[in-house]
Amino acid sequence: MEDTDMLARLVAQAEGDGGDLVMIRALVEEASDLGAGRALERLGLADRGAEKDVAELRELLRAWRDAKTSAWKAVVGWTVRGILALVLIGMAVKLGLFGLVKS
Repeated sequence: MEDTDMLARLVAQAEGDGGDLVMIRALVEEASDLGAGRALERLGLADRGAEKDVAELRELLRAWRDAKTSAWKAVVGWTVRGILALVLIGMAVKLGLFGLVKS
């Protein structure tokens, strides 16, 4: 509430002084700080542990993206290997190589 009081005092002073540039800049700065603080409170990031929480969330997100990329690479790799194995089997059948194995 101290921030809100400061903002109210600055508004009253700006109205009384005719709104000089320094006062308007101070008013905008206080309003910006107050708005940023409210936004952080609404997001639940106003406490001291918020920075650590955000860092952990970013680390988890990075790990998730890495895992997802690795999974896709594995799926593509196994698919290509399977297709190549089928091509080789098809070529062996076409060339009659399975007939050579029978004695």
